[in-house]
Amino acid sequence: MPNPQLNKTIGLWSAVAIVVGSVIGSGIFMKPATMAAQLGSPIMLIAVWVVAGIISIFGAMIYAELGSMFPETGGQYIYLKKMYGDFWAFLYGWSGFAVINTAAVASIAYVFAQYTEYFVHLPRFPAEVEMSVKWHIPMIGDIMPLQNAGVKALAIVTIMGLSIISYISVRSGNAIQFIATVLKTVAILFLVFGIFFTGQGDFNNFITPSSTTHLTGWAMAGAFVAATSGAFASYDGWNNITMMAGELKNPTKTLTKSLLIGIGICMAVYVLINLAYLYALPIDAMAASPLVASDAAEKMMGILGGGFIALLIAVSCFGATNVNTLACARITFAMAQNKSFFAWAGKVHPRFKSPGNAVLLHGIWSCLFVITGSFDILTDMFIFMAWFFYGLTVVGFFILRKKMPDTKRPYKVWGYPIIPIMFVGFTTFYIGTTLYNDISNYVSGKAPVINSVLGLVLTALGVPLYYYFKRKG
Repeated sequence: MPNPQLNKTIGLWSAVAIVVGSVIGSGIFMKPATMAAQLGSPIMLIAVWVVAGIISIFGAMIYAELGSMFPETGGQYIYLKKMYGDFWAFLYGWSGFAVINTAAVASIAYVFAQYTEYFVHLPRFPAEVEMSVKWHIPMIGDIMPLQNAGVKALAIVTIMGLSIISYISVRSGNAIQFIATVLKTVAILFLVFGIFFTGQGDFNNFITPSSTTHLTGWAMAGAFVAATSGAFASYDGWNNITMMAGELKNPTKTLTKSLLIGIGICMAVYVLINLAYLYALPIDAMAASPLVASDAAEKMMGILGGGFIALLIAVSCFGATNVNTLACARITFAMAQNKSFFAWAGKVHPRFKSPGNAVLLHGIWSCLFVITGSFDILTDMFIFMAWFFYGLTVVGFFILRKKMPDTKRPYKVWGYPIIPIMFVGFTTFYIGTTLYNDISNYVSGKAPVINSVLGLVLTALGVPLYYYFKRKG
């Protein structure tokens, strides 16, 4: 009797919804204020979002070629295996499970729960009870599992609920994502046009620089790169659809189109939202705003605007939690089917035709991250490790062009080799700069953890596991 296979149920616009839903999360409602403070220029702020979007499209073009060559569930894990062999593919898959994907799900679900509390009071223990249990881990920091118990409980319920839905039906999980993405996009457009149609803002804010921050030359270049890193955090997640290539209808065409259309939509949305912020708030006011979206909406539309934004962020984070839950377990599933992970994680459910065991495993691990409450550390780790493997994959892209020149490529990257070289150059600069800053901040006492190094250490813990599975299998 043949083994059950994953169903090909995902069409083009559902795939676009997965791309958009993976990318547009909470970052666009948090990052612009920090970026405004770094740059001090509204023109440069918009330029950052455009540049980051273009480089993300470059990455998507590269991944589209790889996906059209290997339209298999597992995405980046499959590519690295073809490029470098089992070892680096396993380390990526392990890092995805141990750091990148599960920490991302935990942090997004936590933000969803926080903004839900805007409408519904979530219980929490008294301060003395919250502080009574503290776990200190050297080089990591203090973990307080009882802190914000109500928010954590809702985040855990959200993760496990969405995991169970994805376990039972890929189509149902995808339907939730499609609906959430449509609602989120409509709400964002309503926010943008609602702010502009009030007529109470000032178009001069688009060109009026900061009264306190005046950067030129290399100082502006450094600030631009720092702000671009923040924008990339908001664009991150576009590669999730490649992990589900084996479940796409007509994968070679659907994968390419969904990546390019999806990121194009995200870039347009991000630019429009930032223009709306600037219309409502001068660049200095943006820089000083802890929740720039709520402040802009409240200024233009009153107190209801703040509530609307809280709802918007909650819907956005719910959709992002769902799509990461839906997509990211596919790497662990692919590893297990390749006998590089525990065999039970690679089972296709005989009734539901879903990678159910892998989905539940990711859900449980993500819930453990929620309990720790160390979300700043986790966010920094997963972004750094994601970009580490992005760079490694694109370097391997050149290897495949030499190693497999005759392999059929239904889609080929335009502008080769310039576009891949630009992508690798940015990634190398980002990784080096982040390592330097993290170490400097730790040595100077500004940060309790070297986040990037911690991510590397957790990834390195997969090395003995690799040899265990290699020996076993």
